[in-house]
Amino acid sequence: MVIPAMIAVLIAGHLLLGEFVLVLGLVLALSALDDLLIDVLFMRFVIWRLGIRRLVGWRHRVRRRFASGPPPTLALLAATPPAPMAIIVPAWDEAAVIGAMLTRLLASLDYPDYRVFVGLYPNDPAGIAAVTAISDGRIRPVMCRRPGPTTKSDCLNHLWYAVLAAEIAAGRRFKAVILHDAEDVVHPLALRVHNAMIPRLAMVQLPVAPFIDADSPWIAGHYLDEFATNHVKDIVVREHLGAGIPSAGVGCAIDRDYLARIAADGDPFDPTCLTEDYELGLRIKAMGGVTALVRMRDQAGAVIGTREHFPASFATARRQKTRWFLGIALSGWDRIGWPTGAADRYMLMRDRKVVVAALVTVIAYVGTLLVIVDAAVVAMVPAVAHLPPLFGPLASALVAVNIVLLAWRLLVRAACTTHGHGWRQGLRAVPRTLVGNVINAAAAWGACRRYSAAVRDGSALAWDKTAHRFPAPSPA
Repeated sequence: MVIPAMIAVLIAGHLLLGEFVLVLGLVLALSALDDLLIDVLFMRFVIWRLGIRRLVGWRHRVRRRFASGPPPTLALLAATPPAPMAIIVPAWDEAAVIGAMLTRLLASLDYPDYRVFVGLYPNDPAGIAAVTAISDGRIRPVMCRRPGPTTKSDCLNHLWYAVLAAEIAAGRRFKAVILHDAEDVVHPLALRVHNAMIPRLAMVQLPVAPFIDADSPWIAGHYLDEFATNHVKDIVVREHLGAGIPSAGVGCAIDRDYLARIAADGDPFDPTCLTEDYELGLRIKAMGGVTALVRMRDQAGAVIGTREHFPASFATARRQKTRWFLGIALSGWDRIGWPTGAADRYMLMRDRKVVVAALVTVIAYVGTLLVIVDAAVVAMVPAVAHLPPLFGPLASALVAVNIVLLAWRLLVRAACTTHGHGWRQGLRAVPRTLVGNVINAAAAWGACRRYSAAVRDGSALAWDKTAHRFPAPSPA
């Protein structure tokens, strides 16, 4: 009786696995085709840039980006008279990095007229000491009313009101407000790019590039691949489809008047939002402002942008991405909904599918192991050798399609990383995909659990701060 029962279980398992493989293959193929569409649209844009304009129908849309003026060049940066700029830096529990960050910023920025507003907390004496130790009139410490930690948005609101007070005291207005974090390494020409492109653009996002971390080539390294893919390819497609560009939260300048319009009915940053930077660009676009990622190089060929260290351990990377997924894909859905415009809806769908895609990817790994086990059982147990093949014609076709699309995605990912960080990192991008998928799956599961608990209990979602590092004087 035991053996027939085991045979029945093996047969049932084989048949169920066949249905599972079919459904999983279809889901993976649909997601991969969505990614392929972005690649095709990007290549269409590249073809336009190469000058084969008759093959591309985007000429009017691409030109609209700089319709009111010339595209950014180094000559334009030098020719644009410098206007006052306000940099705001939230700094709860950042004593380990904020002093070095501000010191480097003051020494390296090639811009004559700016002020740095640093958000501090009364119960963070080490952070207060690190900032007040820097004797420079361009640094403006701002004390938050409540003890920390509050939220990043709450700190940013305090900084906004400090900017307004500084304008009244000085009798002049800042041209833009620039968002930075306490661990950022800012390019010397960054403010000149912001100055040249505002107010033509309501929000200017500069590229963000993680530092190469020799001590964490796989976990910290996978951020290289994700930011390269996003800022080299995905954001470009998003922009040229006419969708809103989400802010990265650092290296981002907002036209001061647009930020004032957002703050007309209250605080400019919602304290209940976990990803205020992501939503900011979408809100500006909804108000009619033009937002763009501006990518240009300095005289030495380096990209003008922001660099920083990203989490180097599995636990810290999972925590950071849990907050991202929670704020963008889950609570962001509740907050933003589905605004009008096909391009915006499509891009929001892509942003929100990442949670499902991360979980499905791990399910696919498990499915692959089950297929291997099933094949071994069928080969070794004569009683089930007569079973139909696990892969029928449709399943076999889906497997073939998914293998081809996976190879293509890995090639594109490696190409984007190579473009930003060299061929060695480009080669590592392929095996690092597995590391990134595991981190994303763990973060997606954690985000779902936290969101479900918040909905069930009716509690507010808490802000989970990431510990920061500042590079040595000569970073890799």
